[in-house]
Amino acid sequence: MTFSWNHELLDQLDFGWEHQFTPRMAGLGDDEYFWEPVDGCWSVRSSRDGRSIPDGIGEWPDSPPFTTIAWRLAHIASFFGKRTSNHFGDGSYDMAEVNWPSTADAALDHVERAYRAWHAGVESLGEDGLFRPCGPAEGRFSDDPLAILVFHINREFLHHAAEVALLRDLYRDTVAKGNLTLNTPAHS
Repeated sequence: MTFSWNHELLDQLDFGWEHQFTPRMAGLGDDEYFWEPVDGCWSVRSSRDGRSIPDGIGEWPDSPPFTTIAWRLAHIASFFGKRTSNHFGDGSYDMAEVNWPSTADAALDHVERAYRAWHAGVESLGEDGLFRPCGPAEGRFSDDPLAILVFHINREFLHHAAEVALLRDLYRDTVAKGNLTLNTPAHS
């Protein structure tokens, strides 16, 4: 049997996508997408120029605030998008320039496009490409092999997908059952 790191990394990513994330996102509605379980959540909001952007771009406080499903989906799309641009594109990805989806359906489409692009990029590396250095886009990790970055992105995806699933469970068992009031600010 021939072992392939590329196959195993993609298989791990695919399993998370196909069997954990995608089925758990079925039926996600806009109220749930923007639901703020606690006051002061980071979310995706309309900016002064009419675009939708996630709160906190370019900052990460010592004690980050709780985040909505909208924010978490934007985060998933952004780490796939940024890494795809940096390692398989022209490196021009700028999270602040993206007009983030303002509906659950559009957000899931956005995440899927980012996932598919990242997946295709990793697949294009083959076996040998996984062991080339990450390069300057990864700062202090520039000398690390791309395989380590792919492991990291897989872990990030699985971690944040689980957070979104947990928020969906909480919403289902509280707000949807009438056991908790909906705390969703108006989004224009």
